[in-house]
Amino acid sequence: MEQTNANSDTSVDDSASSSTPSTPGQILDDEPDFALTHNNDSQSSFGASSSREQSVQPPPVRSRPKYPIEHLPPELLIYIISKLSSPSDILRCLKVSKAWSDCCVELLWHRPLFTTWERLVNVVNSIQDSNAHWRYADLIKRLNLSNLSDQINDGTLQPFANCRRIERLTLTGCSNLTDSGIIGLVRGNRQLLALDITGLHSITDLTVAALAHYCPRLQGLNITNCRKVTDASLVTLAENCKYLKRLKLNKCTMVTDESIEAFARRCPSMLEIDLQDCRFITDRSVTALMLGGRQLRELRLASCSNITDDAFLQLPSHLRYDSLRILDLTACHQLTDLAVERIIEGAPRLRILVLAKCVEITDRSVMAITKLGKNLHDIHLGRCQQISDDALKELVKACNRIRYIDLAGCHRVTDAAVEKLAQLPKLRRIGLVKCQAITDDSINALAGIRRGERSRNNVATNLERVHLSYCVRITLGGIKALLNHCPKLTHLSLTGIQAFFLRDDLIQFCREAPAEFNEEQRTVFCVFSGDGVSKLRKYLNEDHFDSEITMYEEGEMLGDDGDADGILGLMQSTGLDAEDQDADDFDVDMQ
Repeated sequence: MEQTNANSDTSVDDSASSSTPSTPGQILDDEPDFALTHNNDSQSSFGASSSREQSVQPPPVRSRPKYPIEHLPPELLIYIISKLSSPSDILRCLKVSKAWSDCCVELLWHRPLFTTWERLVNVVNSIQDSNAHWRYADLIKRLNLSNLSDQINDGTLQPFANCRRIERLTLTGCSNLTDSGIIGLVRGNRQLLALDITGLHSITDLTVAALAHYCPRLQGLNITNCRKVTDASLVTLAENCKYLKRLKLNKCTMVTDESIEAFARRCPSMLEIDLQDCRFITDRSVTALMLGGRQLRELRLASCSNITDDAFLQLPSHLRYDSLRILDLTACHQLTDLAVERIIEGAPRLRILVLAKCVEITDRSVMAITKLGKNLHDIHLGRCQQISDDALKELVKACNRIRYIDLAGCHRVTDAAVEKLAQLPKLRRIGLVKCQAITDDSINALAGIRRGERSRNNVATNLERVHLSYCVRITLGGIKALLNHCPKLTHLSLTGIQAFFLRDDLIQFCREAPAEFNEEQRTVFCVFSGDGVSKLRKYLNEDHFDSEITMYEEGEMLGDDGDADGILGLMQSTGLDAEDQDADDFDVDMQ
């Protein structure tokens, strides 16, 4: 009976150890099978045995040899299991062994998916279950509640206060949250690496100060549109969170040079910073960021209208910023060719350069940009109205890896430039909104059709998005050629082109106009995307029109007779004059 008791004790111990909550990183190897590691005690259950029986010893039982995969460290096992395509496969692996079970549970709970309120309730119940085999609160490392943003409030966050190992927290658009709810969640959570609270208008300096106090390892912060945050808390954040790498302060309108200079001094690892619409930012901030962050990869300064050439001209001439890949200077109206030349000299490996609405720049800037050569992928020159065909032709020669070029509102651009741009082998997207001088010759070139030819040449066209709104000289025949010769096309904007928006049989394939558009804007809106492009292509190929017929009768093509005035008047009546910004999705920004 002593042997039975020993077995019972062992059984209890095993049971107790198996119910002990396990934590990630402490995953044990499989325990040997209980029946294989204990002597047969059946005789003790039936009374005394004979001396002969007692003298016979049972043969030793060998333990099962371990397979090679059982010797893998937990990190590698988790990596292998993570390659499974579905949660159901991971659930099957969970039943293999204790080690596999721990790894699978960690994977399944690493980033819980909240698509419905019921899922959220189930997760909360599991977290609060004190009898659960695993401590689920310690397994959650990424928490994203943005899918249920309208239903999330401070009370919703309370059960997650026990999750002390969250590394990434996303609360985008959860506008019902206040400082109290977020502070309760981050309090004492020193594991937090990234926080996104975009659009939480009620958030104040209290939240940012709490981050500075509780989350010294913070590397990424997005407080876009948190307009109540000021320099007071941001300076504290810069002083306490020296590992910050990514910072988005878009539309934090109370931010000034004081806090940005603090980040430049205290956060040497900064890789990306976005200051869009921080209108109090001046040259001081830009110069400080460039001097303090030689490893900076992304700098966005859109609508920082106080920035001048001095922000870049004050930099030492010998400094190079080889890590800088993205620079956005949209609507920095005071910048001139001098600044662009200094930028290209100091950052020769730029891939994306945005100079839209930098109205002072000329062909001289474009010639400087040509020095980027094969490094340049995206170039935005919308509303740079002084740029001409000659500079664009040189750009095509030097930068043959351009994927996207935006020339919206560049009135001096003609077919000659577009025909050269069409030769870019990697071109995926082109914006020609309000380039009213271009004709079907440009469209045929984009489709790979040489001037004067009906058949397509050998150049493959990989265009995916083409923006042609208010290019009033384009005809239905040109668009049909574009659709038929660009099989990858997924977006085509034709707003303001009468040959389309006046035909009910064509606009049936358009997507809905944005909700903020007024009635006049809705009338001329004509954008095809996704399946709408395919349906339009199919419809036009069913011979619903004569390709030689245009939107004008013979002799009425736009030209010296001044018929363009009617279209220009239409643009002005809908608020789409030359001062409006073109937008990627809607072609024009109706502000």
